[in-house]
Amino acid sequence: MKHKLLFSLSLFIALVSSHSMANPVRDNPRVIEEIELDTIWSAVQVRFHLLTKGDYQYVAYFNSEQRMAIAMRKLGDPSFQKMILPSKSHEPPTRETSSTIQGWDSHNDIVMAVDRDGCLHLAGNMHANPLTYFRAKKPHDIKSLEQIDSMTGILEDQATYPKFMNIPDGRLVFGYRYGGSGDGDEIYNVYDEKSVTWKRLHDSPLIAGEGERNAYPHGPKLGPDGFYHLLWVWRETNDASTCHDLSYARSRDMVNWETAAGEKLTLPIVLNSLGTVIDPIPMKGGIINGCHKFGFDSKNRPIISYYKHDDIGDTQVFAARFENGKWKTRPISKWKGKHLFEGGGTGPATFGTSLKIEGIQQYKKGKLSLKYHHWLNGIGHLIIDEDTHELVEIRKDENSLSFPYPSALINPQSDFPKMKVQWLEDAGSQPDSKSRYVLRWETLPPNRDRPRTETLPENGKLMLYHFTN
Repeated sequence: MKHKLLFSLSLFIALVSSHSMANPVRDNPRVIEEIELDTIWSAVQVRFHLLTKGDYQYVAYFNSEQRMAIAMRKLGDPSFQKMILPSKSHEPPTRETSSTIQGWDSHNDIVMAVDRDGCLHLAGNMHANPLTYFRAKKPHDIKSLEQIDSMTGILEDQATYPKFMNIPDGRLVFGYRYGGSGDGDEIYNVYDEKSVTWKRLHDSPLIAGEGERNAYPHGPKLGPDGFYHLLWVWRETNDASTCHDLSYARSRDMVNWETAAGEKLTLPIVLNSLGTVIDPIPMKGGIINGCHKFGFDSKNRPIISYYKHDDIGDTQVFAARFENGKWKTRPISKWKGKHLFEGGGTGPATFGTSLKIEGIQQYKKGKLSLKYHHWLNGIGHLIIDEDTHELVEIRKDENSLSFPYPSALINPQSDFPKMKVQWLEDAGSQPDSKSRYVLRWETLPPNRDRPRTETLPENGKLMLYHFTN
């Protein structure tokens, strides 16, 4: 492991940022700390986790031996303490067996949280597999992590998409999907530090597929209005083109849920729960799980961005906001071309098209911005009127856009074909408002969760950067 201040890289970035007034690079952050944490297996893209909590920093990842590992340091220390987590199997997880061995599935993220006693919780490497969960016995002590075979002992043999979060009273909540794509429920547990036990947050699933479908949620996300906002699409099968019906609910406490109109919802929320549908998009109507995003306007009202096919078959970005007792949806792009996708697995076949959008953000007074990456129209921002959502400008000049990472680190350092840079923002609290921590590593893109038969890239570096603007 190495630790150094990057005076040379910082100087290079400063020179790049100021070499020409005709080609400025705005908000290019300066590197003030760089740590090489470990080497990783570069053949598979999967999401790691970075968590800064108080004076401590944790990183969960898969190393070059495809082993789940955890690293921890006290902020300011030049090195991390590391631990490879034990595994119940010598192979990647199966439908019957928990494992901390990484396979080819790009769904198998790792997530962490710290409870009110300072003890670390970790879960991951699951895609309709038995729950894989670790809990530390002592605060700020990764060596005390031990695998806990179950939380509640109910509906834990097919877990996917784990996530930790806190509810207003400070309690730790763990959510996951039980079941598979096209047949699953959203489950939430809540942790009690005194008894060191988990129990259900609700008496039923929060969202239930009724054995016929499943929800792909975005959130719950705590908004500036004090509500937890939850957004989802329904999906009938493992085929991504069967997504339909963009839907929404909100809650003050994560326990009691209501519609955007404030009408109480009976749990579990199902397809026919009244008042939850934002846009009744049919199957094969152009929406896909992952394209639905949250934003908030200057009045703290949630604005939903998503894409679907318009009336003539072109794929457009839409914005939705709850106004005067109903959801108002408007197209905000004017593109030509139909985004095509179908199939299962991470990175379903796109037949030569690709489309990514981000959440709507406040831009200037009276205006909002949405960043896009379109297979025909490139990268840019759609600038819309905050009140009418009418498109007023398209910003495609890269010099006018902010770079969230140093330009010297944007492109892959590996010369292996198709390598992609993976960035991960800190999920915890930052030491101050003018700096932030991020992880950087390089991998091949997803391969629909299938093994690659071709030559693989060399193992890469997992880097931790501390940036200041």
